[in-house]
This record gives sequence, C-alpha cells and structure tokens, in this order.
Amino acid sequence: MKYVNIENVEAGQFLGKSVYSGNGTVLLSAGVQLTVYMVNTLNRIGVTMIYIQDPLFDDIETDDLLDDATKQSLIHGISDTFDAVRSGKEWNTHLIGTSIDKLMNDVTSNRELLVQLTDIRTSDNEKYLHAMNVCLLSTVMGINLGLNYIQAKELAVGALLHDIGKSGIREGDEMASGVKVHHTWLGYEKLKNKREFNLRIAHIALQHHERADGTGIPRGLVGEEIHLYARIVAVANMYDHLISQLEGEPKLLPHDACEKMMAMSELQLDRDVLIQFNRMVSIYPNGIAVRLSTKETGVVVRQHRGLPGRPVVRIVRGSGDDLNVKELDLAQETTVFIESVLA
Repeated sequence: MKYVNIENVEAGQFLGKSVYSGNGTVLLSAGVQLTVYMVNTLNRIGVTMIYIQDPLFDDIETDDLLDDATKQSLIHGISDTFDAVRSGKEWNTHLIGTSIDKLMNDVTSNRELLVQLTDIRTSDNEKYLHAMNVCLLSTVMGINLGLNYIQAKELAVGALLHDIGKSGIREGDEMASGVKVHHTWLGYEKLKNKREFNLRIAHIALQHHERADGTGIPRGLVGEEIHLYARIVAVANMYDHLISQLEGEPKLLPHDACEKMMAMSELQLDRDVLIQFNRMVSIYPNGIAVRLSTKETGVVVRQHRGLPGRPVVRIVRGSGDDLNVKELDLAQETTVFIESVLA
C-alpha cells in the first residue's frame, strides 16, 4: 500500500484501508475499486490522505496497534457518549469500559510496534478519531512511563473522554465571560459525578490544556501541579491537533509536528513525557513517499522501534520487466537522511 494525497488518487485504483463514518461503521471498505464519484466524495468530506493498493508495495503493512474491531468499538463508544451528553441523556460508562478493555488488550499485545496515526479522517469522524488517537497515544506513553495496568486504564478512559465538555457547547460559548464555561470545566463537571470513575479521570478533562510554564487554562497550573495523566494527554492532544485540521489549525506532517513540539519542551509540554512520545510515534508512516539526501525517492516500508526517524525505504527504478528495486535501512545507512516527504 502507498499513503498518498487525495489529489493524486485516480478512479480505478483500489482503496488500501477502510474509511470509517462518525458512528464507527465502515463507510468504504479496504479493497473497493474507487470511482470518480467516490474520490470526489472523499474530497468533499475533508479527506486529505488515503492508502491505495500498489503492486510494488503490496507487502507494506500499516502495523496498526489497534485492530479494526477495537477501532470500531472506540469510535462507536465515544460517538454514543457525545450524542447522549449533547442531548442531555444519561450515558453508558459500561460501553466506554468495554472499548477501553479492547484497547488495553491490543496495546499490551503489540508493545514492539510504533504508533502510526493513519486512519482516514473525514469531517464526520474527525472528532471521534481525535478522541481515539489521543487515547491510544496517551496509553502507550503512560505504560512506557511506568504506569501499572490499573493506572494505564484510568489514563485511557480520561484520554478518550478528555473533550467530553465540548458536547453541547455552541460555537463561541467558550469565549463568554466566566472561566467555568470552558470545555475543560464542563468536562470535569460531567465526569466527577460518575461513581464508576476515579476523580483522577475527571482531572484529565480539567487539566489537559494546562501548560508547564503556567500559561495554560483554565487555572494556570505550573509544572507538577498538573497531574501526570493530564501532562501525558496534553502531549497526545497537541500532536493529534497538529497533524489534523481540527479547529482550523494548519495541518503538519508528523515529523514537522514532532519538531514543533520539541520546541515546547519544559515551556508548555512536559520534557519527560515528550521524550517517551518521540520514542514511540512513527514520524514517517509506512507507505509514505520520501526524498532522501541521496536525491533518490522511495517509499517507507518498515519501522525500527526506538528509531522512528530511521525507517527502511524502498527505492524502485524503471518499469515493466526492467525494474530495479532496492531497500535502504536508514538505521544502518547512517549518512543517508530523509530530506522531505512527498505527500
């Protein structure tokens, strides 16, 4: 599979990875042959990057930490929860708990994989994928920072629900006078009364926009005044915002997002959390085209745990029967670097 910009997709190509709707059902299944209408529809609903099948790269796997059933469960759980909160109804904590159990099982079973956030975003599913991505990133970071199973599960629940306070807020409400109208406060109020949840989960919603230097909201907490769970979720939340188009922010490629976040170390984001983050996130996802310092172009085909900036790149020259294929392992070829991403 290759990970390509939607503008470079042509009718007749085959989708390499399923597209999910906002409630977790499959909108387009992997393997479907794309039509002009499908490509135009994907463009219209905000899709920018997708996986397509390519015979030269059929062996490339996305190495997802989460299987499709887990993803559907998480998206369905958070979608139902947000809808219930928006309509003022009671929401099902058991559904969230079941989804988190599946996530914990996948994460603990795939400890050697880097996290690659390559699920296809649409205007319909982006806020639910955001919740899922923040949950996944936070859980892996938490485990790598030494949290036990119970603590990691608490963190996962809070990360999945960190934006629950946004449900039901009208655009512009957060700018009104009075700090307790901000979604962090509203999320805290919604979660603290859930007897099934530890109060620490509510504090994730309250504190995930606090910053290490005290410039955050809603209370201007400094350094370790911010709970570790919230410091972890702040990093995950920042990264997923930067690589998406949520809230009108400019979209960055993963390696650019990581570089921008490292500049925030100890000023806005926790340094120790950032170190763990940079060890476990894939900054050059499998299937993406890159240009090397040798001026050759190729496609990332495999990752190295702990060396996210040094993947294996496949370079293909020629066509038809005159193909020349080689792979460069950048962990071994220490003088070769990725100069740019061709997305």
